Parts: sequence; C-alpha cells; structure tokens
Amino acid sequence: MNKNLAKIAAIIISSALLTSCAINTEAKISNQIKQESSKIQNTSSNIAEDTKDKHENSSVKPNEAGKIMILMYHDIGPKEGEWVRTPENFKKDLETLYKKGYRLISIKDYINGDINIPKGTSPVVITFDDGTLGQFNMIKTNEGYTVDPNCAVGILEDFYKNHPDFGMKATFYVYYPVPFRQKDLIDLKFKHLIENGMDIGNHAYNHENLRNLSLEDIQKALGKNVYETKKHIQDYEVDSLALPYGIKPKLQNLKQYVIKGEYLNIKYENKAVLLVGSNPAYPIYSIKTKVDAIPRIRASEMNTYGTGLYDWLEYFDKHPEERYISDGNMNTISVPINKEKDINRDKVNGKEIIVIK
Repeated sequence: MNKNLAKIAAIIISSALLTSCAINTEAKISNQIKQESSKIQNTSSNIAEDTKDKHENSSVKPNEAGKIMILMYHDIGPKEGEWVRTPENFKKDLETLYKKGYRLISIKDYINGDINIPKGTSPVVITFDDGTLGQFNMIKTNEGYTVDPNCAVGILEDFYKNHPDFGMKATFYVYYPVPFRQKDLIDLKFKHLIENGMDIGNHAYNHENLRNLSLEDIQKALGKNVYETKKHIQDYEVDSLALPYGIKPKLQNLKQYVIKGEYLNIKYENKAVLLVGSNPAYPIYSIKTKVDAIPRIRASEMNTYGTGLYDWLEYFDKHPEERYISDGNMNTISVPINKEKDINRDKVNGKEIIVIK
C-alpha cells in the first residue's frame, strides 16, 4: 500500500481546491421527530436476531492495536463526483462494510477508546465534512417535518432499521452560518442527531483555511464555531476538529491553538484533529497516534490514487492481521504479544490489557 509523494501531493492539492459546499421549530414538529427517533431506536429484536453478526464467533484472534478506518465523506447527491456519493453508492458502501464485518463507532467513541462492538468485528468511523443539505435534509409534510430518505441521515437510519447490529453513528463537521442549509431547522436537526447517537464536530466557523491566519483569527475561526453550536445545543461538548482543506497553521508556534484556545470566553479543546486522506488510523491509545494529525480515508471511488475506501477494504482483506479486531469486551484491550509495545498505558483509560500469546 506504498504511496509515492506525487500521489499524496495530488490528494492534498485536490482537497485544497475544494470549495465549501454552498449548500425555533414548533413543539409539534419536535414531538414528531422524537416519535420517529423512538421507532428507529426500538427496532424489533427479531430483526437483530436475524442479522446477528456472523463474525461474532470468528476464529480470528483479537487485535485491538490494529488499524481503524475513519472515512471522510462530503456531499450526498444525485450525480457521483469526486466529493459526492450518490444515495445508491452510499448505500452500497454501508452494505459492503457490514458484510465485511465492520461496525460503526462515533468519533467520541474513538477518542475515549470505548469501542463497544461484537467479538471478531472491526470498528469504522463515518465522518461528513461541511454540513451540506445532502447530508441532512428535512421535508415538510402536513404533519410537520420528516427526514429525507435520500439524505445521509435518512439512509443511515433506514440501514439501521434492517441491520441494528451495524450501529447508527456518524460525525458531522459543520461550519456556519447555516449548517445543513435549512436556516429555520438548525435546532431541530442538531437535536435529532444528538438524540440518535450521532456527533457534531468543528469545521471552523466559515471553513477558513488556517494556514496563514493570525493567532487571534485562528481562535476566532475555531472558537466561534463552538460558540455558535452551543447556541443551539448549550451543554454539548464539541471535542474534535476536521481541518478545513486538511491544512494547519503554517507557523509552528500557532499549531497549538488548533488543539486549545478561547474566543469570547468560550474555551475549545479538540481531543482529535482530523486530516484529509489517505490512511487508516491507529487506536487513540497507540503510541503511533498523534491526536493533532489523525488520518482519514476518502470514501470515494474517483481520483483516490489507490488510497480510497475500496482500496483499503481490499488491502485489509489481504492483510487481516493489520486490521483492528474486537475482543467483544469494551473494558479490555486484547493485543497480540508482538503489539504490546505499541500500547500507551497512560491512555488506556483504566482498561485491562490482555496480551495474546
């Protein structure tokens, strides 16, 4: 899976040229969304039994020091593009991941090392950048608003109904002033995401390129995003950042403010800073993990230069020993004896380390 520098440069340049997707409700509406959320969460136990994970009794030994795919999506739309997946192709991605034994965790799960998936399966994180309408659209009906079945949230919810053991987690990195492009529905959408186990992350206030910004402007771009999010969901902790264009500040002494800073008396702290493309990540407790530079994989089939989702799926099929394999117990970390040295014991959050000989 070696990649030459020209290919990596091509990905970064392509990302840097990407333009931002230009894309209080009544109690009655809120109650309707609550009811729909309840239906999703209370999926029949019969379905869960029918879709019981075939990997649970896998003979593959656990490897919780293995690599984890953090997928990067942008828009969901009618025409496939380098930064757009059609609803049909997004559904294909979910089905492929499910069949290959991957199960969803959130970026907060990743940050905390709380990977609660069945034995023999592998975690995967789905992230969306920009907060586009294609990611989360609501349609007005006679009764109020309902989730568009062809937007990312609608597709995830529908897939969860039929495959509840897959999970229904994703992280949306939004920018302002109008995340998800429906101004009057921001409160409703944020609340819906949180109530259904999904996350909201920082993508700077207006998708600012941080490269040449001053100290004050860096803190304004990142802090104002948190400030605005807290206006909609007051007690919510925004604790991760997807770098706009994948670019950090140029000056070394300013890079620390990507992690921590303050704006208008609002403090922000990013426990994970996500890059653009093109590799899987290691667990948060790995000595190889740099929390200010966590890689992602482009969930695309166009111009991926051998480092897209399906390239890595094929790679892990050929090299399963490199893939994170769960032991089925979120309170333990099971690793092969040759991987024990890769665990940073200061970051295991009280979990027991089990060494497999």
